[in-house]
Amino acid sequence: MQTRKLHKWNLSYSQAIEQQKRLAGQVKHIKLKNRPKTIAGLDCAFSKDGQKIIAVVVVLRPPEFEPVETASATRKVTFPYIPGLLSIREAPVCIAAVEKLRNEPDLFIIDGQGIAHPRRLGLAAHLGLFFDKPTIGCAKSRLTGRFEEPLLEKGSYSLLKYKKGKTSHEPRTTRDEVIGAVVRTRTNVKPVFVSVGNKCLLKDAIEIVLACAIKYRLPEPTRQAHQLVSKLRLKI
Repeated sequence: MQTRKLHKWNLSYSQAIEQQKRLAGQVKHIKLKNRPKTIAGLDCAFSKDGQKIIAVVVVLRPPEFEPVETASATRKVTFPYIPGLLSIREAPVCIAAVEKLRNEPDLFIIDGQGIAHPRRLGLAAHLGLFFDKPTIGCAKSRLTGRFEEPLLEKGSYSLLKYKKGKTSHEPRTTRDEVIGAVVRTRTNVKPVFVSVGNKCLLKDAIEIVLACAIKYRLPEPTRQAHQLVSKLRLKI
């Protein structure tokens, strides 16, 4: 699969911040035209010594989630751990894995944040621009924003909101920006944090994640990618 070449990766801290701010404005919030026939899950992990990072992409065909293709890549870690800049650290190896795919997925679910990010460009949004495909961020934990706990039943969700700067003349509704949803994928189990990565709406993202969470907390594509990358990291 071919990906876009949006920028180089040898960035300083200030350059990385500026790239995020610039690219965030390119994320497309558009309704999915068709139900995806193939869905890719993408996850990455670090080697035991922390010197390398491994990415695995798994392509499945819903609704039975039959395997279509799997690819992986390994790269040396070249960018330090800085909260909010994980995409600069992790995206290059994710792109390398995806570029090995022979089959082009209709949609990606990525273990990470989409626009639920301080600068609206988490890993899933950043990669969504490189892939130029509908992309969903499905993270295990919150990075930013506030929310009320959703009901305990599967399918329940609450909105993840970012409170904008307070002014005396703005009504409250304009100060609260919706950046994602907190989605209960299994009854009485911790929710996941879903947000737009690219070329979809939040409503689409919630529906797809719930449809892919057939037995477990995580949607099947990222669950399988996580399992495989966890096995690979033990060998490196």
